[in-house]
Amino acid sequence: MITRKNMGRASPLLMVLFTFGFAFGTYNLVTMVIRNKSVRNWVSDDSNGGVFFDPVVEMPENVKELKNSKTPYHVALTATDAPYSKWQCRIMYYWYKKKKDLPGSEMGGFTRILHSGNPDELMDEIPTMVVDPLPAGLDRGYIVLNRPWAFVQWLEKAKIDEEYILMAEPDHIFVRPLPNLSHGGMPAGYPFFYIKPEQNEKIIRKFYPEENGPVTNVDPIGNSPVIIRKDLLEKIGPTWMNVSLKMKDDPETDKKFGWVLEMYAYAVASALHGVQHILRNDFMLQPPWDLEVGERFIIHYTYGCDYNLKGELTYGKFGEWRFDKRSYLRGPPPRNLSLPPPGVPESVATLVKMVNEATANIPNWETQ
Repeated sequence: MITRKNMGRASPLLMVLFTFGFAFGTYNLVTMVIRNKSVRNWVSDDSNGGVFFDPVVEMPENVKELKNSKTPYHVALTATDAPYSKWQCRIMYYWYKKKKDLPGSEMGGFTRILHSGNPDELMDEIPTMVVDPLPAGLDRGYIVLNRPWAFVQWLEKAKIDEEYILMAEPDHIFVRPLPNLSHGGMPAGYPFFYIKPEQNEKIIRKFYPEENGPVTNVDPIGNSPVIIRKDLLEKIGPTWMNVSLKMKDDPETDKKFGWVLEMYAYAVASALHGVQHILRNDFMLQPPWDLEVGERFIIHYTYGCDYNLKGELTYGKFGEWRFDKRSYLRGPPPRNLSLPPPGVPESVATLVKMVNEATANIPNWETQ
């Protein structure tokens, strides 16, 4: 477990690193221990240690062995003290507690890394560590730039018993017990369809020079969801922070990558350290585009779900029935949201039912 505490100010060493960044020529690449050139073909592992065909990634031969014991991971998510973040964290933590001890789960402890700089009223409800935000104005309105800086501070100060960490987000719901999907020291990530390093090679090369290897070394992922060994994240974290800031400082990169800039920064930082990820399509689903829950583990409700009363998607236009987290920027959604009309995909119906169950059981739901 992790000790809950307010960290106060970050260490002088970290602030020096933060202020000056890392020169790209001095990146400390992790030796090729976990890089494997066959990592992008056809086979992946299932949650029981077996193997199934998957058109994304090949599981390297040296990590296909079955796991003989549990390898717990610590669940960590970054958050702000805004109402919008708070209600999502409360739902996320509710479902973590529901799934943590079920068969198949390898969940360990849980930490909300609160990068507002001050405690809030959820400190006693959710295990929380307070860290500093970036200096005023440095994020330029892109609040997500605080995420890598928050992880760097947390990893320096926290006592984390687990060897592995799951980097999660407030808008994640555990729909099934989640095992440790990493293998043999190789982290596991989710391949996002909109993260396309190869199609953006000109920009990627500003931060991942040709001498570091082919652009295919940069995985099509963000930092979340990722299950990664703690010592690897300790190496990647400062680089991720500085690549994020350098990308934000580059107008071409900032314009092209927009709200996913920090995701690209994590992918590039991992590649600079010689780290590639097992790509797991079953890690997560994203309604309304993913229609069924199936064998996937996490619901990510980042997209609005708009439907007419015939159950037809009206994406980009407010539906006669809708659920969109952005409708609740200033406070939590009410209890007992209306269920979607017949014909709406299972994934959307499951999402709303899980939100309703959480809000019905979390005390003082509409007052926090």
